[in-house]
Amino acid sequence: MTSLGGVEMVDWNLAVTTATRLVRPGPEVSREDARAVVAELRRHATASEEHVREFTGMQPDRPAGTDTPVLVVDRPGWVRANVAGFRELLSPLLGKMQERRSSGPGGAVLGAVGGKVTGVEVGMLLSFLASRVLGQYETFAPATRDLPGGADGGGRLLLVAPNIVHLERELEVEPHDFRLWVCLHEETHRTQFAAVPWLRDHIQGEIQSFLGETEMDVSMLLERLREAVQSLSGGRSTATAEGEAAAGEAAADTGRSSLVELVQTPAQREILSRLTAAMSLLEGHADFVMDGVGPQVVPSVAEIREKFQKRRASGAGRLDQALRKLLGLDAKLRQYRDGERFVRAVVEELGMDGFNRVWTSPNTLPTKAEIGKPADWIARMRS
Repeated sequence: MTSLGGVEMVDWNLAVTTATRLVRPGPEVSREDARAVVAELRRHATASEEHVREFTGMQPDRPAGTDTPVLVVDRPGWVRANVAGFRELLSPLLGKMQERRSSGPGGAVLGAVGGKVTGVEVGMLLSFLASRVLGQYETFAPATRDLPGGADGGGRLLLVAPNIVHLERELEVEPHDFRLWVCLHEETHRTQFAAVPWLRDHIQGEIQSFLGETEMDVSMLLERLREAVQSLSGGRSTATAEGEAAAGEAAADTGRSSLVELVQTPAQREILSRLTAAMSLLEGHADFVMDGVGPQVVPSVAEIREKFQKRRASGAGRLDQALRKLLGLDAKLRQYRDGERFVRAVVEELGMDGFNRVWTSPNTLPTKAEIGKPADWIARMRS
């Protein structure tokens, strides 16, 4: 754990404790029904492997159904599973800040605030995210390298059962179809990394280069983190809709960018452009695949997609929207939309085999400009 002047920069254990204490409980489900949901999600995850392989033509080295850990977790379980990944990805940034402890004003501020306070703030953000993630392919946690299939990018697939049940009830869709639909999206991510050996190290290298180039001092980082937490905690303590709208508007009207955008140097802007394009591709490809496979195996896929898209477009309350902006989550929603359009346009023009040239090397990934103009990527591949 990185420390500054004998004080831990982030008390990660306290972050986990705080997040698990504050995270909202999931929907009410009987123990028997909970076991059934977990079993069904595991079955769908296994079945999704073959569906995704057949549709995409992407073939991991390992046989379907083997060496592919699937964890069905609750919200606290998601928090615990993600902390190791956060620690690894943030290590270049925290190390750089440690080196500056004697020269910049940030060191004094951090010494006063301490890792305990920062740990609580990180925990509050984790508690917010833990109730919104349906599933994820756990790519960067160090533990994945020790799991079967982890060395080649075949890391763990996490499915957050309470969030899936909550959303299927909110959307009023057929539960069995919705659970398979979610698994198809997340399984596509697992297939992407398992079938493209260089992809994990490339993405991780870009993220760590981005963090390593950060010029933000510690005091500014803590200030931005605290702003996010204050937006979140303000929503928890406001009893009326009027108060929530006011708190959200106050956060939104500051004109501040997301946490990611606030730490950019010229070099980082180039890295972020490449990362945005890559993540748009990965997310859009997953959306394209789950909708492409859907009609054959998910009878109500059209209804699910329509309701899901309306929910994405409308968002939640003003407070939630303000926090999403501060955390950069609104950018992630654009990635789904823009990336899916790119994939669809390329597949329509070149077919799936032609599209799969995108996985040849980092040089064949689309640029951020090409995500918006698929014809330019196609022309580059044909040149």
